[in-house]
Amino acid sequence: MTREQIEAYFADKEKLLVEAVSRLVSIDSVEGAPAPAAPFGPGPAAALKEALAIAEEWGLTAENYEGYVGTADLNGGEDALHILGHLDVVAPGEGWTVTQPYTPKLVDGLLYGRGTDDDKGPVAASLLAMKAVKDLGVPLKKNCKLIMGTNEESGSGDIAWYFARHPYAPATFSPDSGFPVINTEKGGFRPEFSKSWPAQEALPRVKWLHGGIRLNVLPGDASAGVEGLTMYDIQPVARDVTARTGIKFTFAHEDGVTVIRAKGEGAHAAYPEGGNNAITGLVALLCALPLADGGCKDALNSLNTLLPHGDWKGRALGIAQEEPVAGPLTLAFSLLEVTETGLEGRFDSRAPLCATQENCRDVAKAAFEARGFAFDGVQEKPHHVPADSPFITTLLRRYEEYTGLKGECLSTGGGTYVHDIPGGVAFGCTLPGFDTHLHGADERVKVSDLMLSAKLFAHIIIDMCE
Repeated sequence: MTREQIEAYFADKEKLLVEAVSRLVSIDSVEGAPAPAAPFGPGPAAALKEALAIAEEWGLTAENYEGYVGTADLNGGEDALHILGHLDVVAPGEGWTVTQPYTPKLVDGLLYGRGTDDDKGPVAASLLAMKAVKDLGVPLKKNCKLIMGTNEESGSGDIAWYFARHPYAPATFSPDSGFPVINTEKGGFRPEFSKSWPAQEALPRVKWLHGGIRLNVLPGDASAGVEGLTMYDIQPVARDVTARTGIKFTFAHEDGVTVIRAKGEGAHAAYPEGGNNAITGLVALLCALPLADGGCKDALNSLNTLLPHGDWKGRALGIAQEEPVAGPLTLAFSLLEVTETGLEGRFDSRAPLCATQENCRDVAKAAFEARGFAFDGVQEKPHHVPADSPFITTLLRRYEEYTGLKGECLSTGGGTYVHDIPGGVAFGCTLPGFDTHLHGADERVKVSDLMLSAKLFAHIIIDMCE
């Protein structure tokens, strides 16, 4: 099978692909309460049902595995290639301008909506690639299986469940990141920390604080309630903090409490440098206010010291480190809840190959505990596949052929579906240099990138299964 034959097949398939992606994006598939045949809630289950319907409509063999994952197969042979994609999405958040999160909209070659990039668009492109190989009648000795999961954004329990019962394939890729090939994924370090104190009556004081929507999302919004200060007391201080941090603040008076709302810019926790953290900006403002002495004030000052605004490398915490393959350690302070008697928080750190328990986890734990916090968390190992493996060289060769761009191996702080898959790599679906607004408002994908990915995936399937 030649590239020219594959290109000819796809010449009139763009509308079909956009319609398939739109069908999936129209479903709110944020994780919900478990139910029979829906272990991660009704939304992911509905998206899985729709994806399996598309697979069957396109002539593929589809199967639902108790709601954890669904599969689409080209033939009944032995698996030579697995493609891993997911149908669950992160919460939409605020700030959407082009369209509503679950109302896909095509504008100037860009398809907008939650999941267009992560990961419903790539799933649809993979299905179309399999349909192409089937329709072109390419004789395959072995099978390609697309595994469509429902829990990637909340721990990948779906994939763990599936592979506890089924074998790995000799080769696996996930179109859950970008091109060219990502063969190195940083390790994860996502500890929990907490501190408690007696309720205090002295004013001014912080009554509550809410920050963050998900551990792996750098928060663009946070809010706090303060007693004993008016908005007019706070505004001059807020202007100074805004000038320093870029975080914007608005105020309201509700039930005797001055409510402060902080607005930053959300981002994927693996790329905190791409956002502006509303939690750390709000903590910086609170620490600049004349709060009464007490446990809450002390705890917030500690957080402002250990996890200051703009420090996305963990320098203040003492865990900053970097190496050539995976790059720097990153840190996103993503969740914080404060009450009148205590706080609970979490940060999401992506650690390079050089990070160890001794120079990362133990250092962070000691720093928090020295300030009276309880601290607990496990440091996960990174994932690395040698760049000279035959599978990776095949991927890079076809990538260069179809794109005209240099093929190379990259590292990422984002955890993909292949993090725990032997020999697995991330491959697609976004070409270098394009911002998809991953996990943020107005998530989008280039339709041309999805079409190119489908063609490329079709040729890879043939290479690996013929």
